[in-house]
Amino acid sequence: MAKKILTQIKLQINAAAANPAPPVGPALGQHGLNIQEFCTKFNEATKDRAGDVVPTVITVYEDRTFDFITKTPPASSLIMKELGLKKGSKKPLTDKVGKLTRDQLRRIAEAKLVDLNTKDVEQAMKIIAGTARQMGVESEEV
Repeated sequence: MAKKILTQIKLQINAAAANPAPPVGPALGQHGLNIQEFCTKFNEATKDRAGDVVPTVITVYEDRTFDFITKTPPASSLIMKELGLKKGSKKPLTDKVGKLTRDQLRRIAEAKLVDLNTKDVEQAMKIIAGTARQMGVESEEV
């Protein structure tokens, strides 16, 4: 018989850097989970992605056990990493902070494809270009 799901917790945690401090500790503690066990498993699972922000969905079961899945980093993180930016523009419509080439756009779109609601790389590139635009990053026409 399948375990009964109590809740799902969605967090964005730096890869290989989960610790009991907020946001991880309080989010898991209120559901009675073993915080250190989660941190150890998460850090082990993401050690090859150090430096990335990893969106994580933690499924909590009634018997206080859990499992989790990790997703690809947010598109904005991938764009900033690709261009070597610290952050996006404060005024994205007027102050541009960088420009993505079609190749860079394709690379990011292919990395993010599994978490997007499309299987078409061209459409994924348009989604990434939209995110870039909101950050004050220009991109070549898709």
